[in-house]
Amino acid sequence: MAASTSILHTIYFGPFVHSISLSTLEIEPNGAIGVDSNGIIRFVNRNVESLASLLSSLDTAWTDAKVVSICETNNGFFFPGFIDTHVHAPQHPNTGLFGKTTLLDWLQKYTFPTESSFSDIKRAYRVYTNFVSRTLSHGTTTAAYYATIHVPATNTLADICLERGQRALIGRVCMNSDLSPEYYRDASAEQSYLDSKSSIEYIRSIDPKGTIVKPIITPRFAPSCTPDCLSAMGRLAQETDTHIQTHISENKGEIDLVKSLFPDSESYADVYDTHGLLTDKTILAHCVHLTPEERHLILARKSKISHCPASNTAITSGCAPIRSLLDEGHTIGLGTDISGGFSPSILENVRQAIWVSRHLCIQTSSDAVKLSTEEALYLATRGGAAVVGLQDTVGGFEVGKEWDAQMINLGSVGEFGSEAGAFEEGPVDVFGWESWQDRVEKWVYSGDDRNTVAVWVKGRLVHCTERYQYRKEVGYVPSKGCTP
Repeated sequence: MAASTSILHTIYFGPFVHSISLSTLEIEPNGAIGVDSNGIIRFVNRNVESLASLLSSLDTAWTDAKVVSICETNNGFFFPGFIDTHVHAPQHPNTGLFGKTTLLDWLQKYTFPTESSFSDIKRAYRVYTNFVSRTLSHGTTTAAYYATIHVPATNTLADICLERGQRALIGRVCMNSDLSPEYYRDASAEQSYLDSKSSIEYIRSIDPKGTIVKPIITPRFAPSCTPDCLSAMGRLAQETDTHIQTHISENKGEIDLVKSLFPDSESYADVYDTHGLLTDKTILAHCVHLTPEERHLILARKSKISHCPASNTAITSGCAPIRSLLDEGHTIGLGTDISGGFSPSILENVRQAIWVSRHLCIQTSSDAVKLSTEEALYLATRGGAAVVGLQDTVGGFEVGKEWDAQMINLGSVGEFGSEAGAFEEGPVDVFGWESWQDRVEKWVYSGDDRNTVAVWVKGRLVHCTERYQYRKEVGYVPSKGCTP
């Protein structure tokens, strides 16, 4: 569905759930949210007695509004769209492949050969089209994408995101050092600069206001770039006022490598800082093994952190101390880090963030390091919005924010089950006695994309499944999502 498709005033009637602070989740069983034709939330009503009473109380602007209701199921709810703050779109074909590797040799064995193949624009189109659809089906309404070194393929990813309506920060990857394979690296620091600038200009030309797609400068990580390249990227960020994304302190071997390559720098974080890459628009992925001094520097520069718990475990990188980073005041979101991570689902990473914090609790014998369900959901929505600079636009359901949302549908068994033995496809069963808090937790710990029956970005329906009750009304085109 094209991002330019017009929409109607719409009233979303039924339960809604969203974070209102790091530790507080609002659950409103009888809600109504009005979204105008620009996709902006215009009212949020609580304790609504009935749809009829609501409609009678609204002004004439809402007389012909469309109504999307989930009250019939009694187990569904609206939830903000997920924000993936770190994901490698071209690595989608490698999802689930790890072998017996750790980070640095995993890059050589799996990642670089796959990414280099995106010089074939037809291959890039196939993979990117599939992956954007895949992430939307998991409720990801915004993603910070790493592409490859190829300008045409990077621009194609931007085209696809704009067409499908998924918000995205899209970065051409920069890597020019001898540690990158000869068959897959930029020819020089100057070439990194020129190609990145070209992609930035293209992305801004197709979406001048940056409503759906924006560019992001993407030096892969310090070892893949020469000092001249890092400086060029810092200069480009300043010239173009563009976000930056990179990796830091993911793996101890990587940290040792950085020390050997940049002996005059005080730390890994200092490498980025001295090259103009540690700014308030920088997203730092992983941050597993930061020193106290690095944590202080990152906080002072107001750079943001992407926590990638599934990936950090899968590649045996370590357990990031998210609780202490939050306590220090860092801004943190969640990232799938495909294909270091094994799932394109931010919901899976909500679970993994909780599990990783519990493993830290086991190691330290301190309950203080654990993350709660509420905190992990905050990182997946409002936290992620702040990481990508959209905290005033998305992440929750307030008047003035834009309607980036998911409709979640849970299975209904009834307290004593069905006499006919009916089985409803999906991983979560609700028996009728559960509180709304219970239902949300069942979804968090047992749910997956089968529970995500519809997804909206800026008020536009960008994905739906056969379980979406308005499917026939809007029409369904599997390759392009739902078109109102």
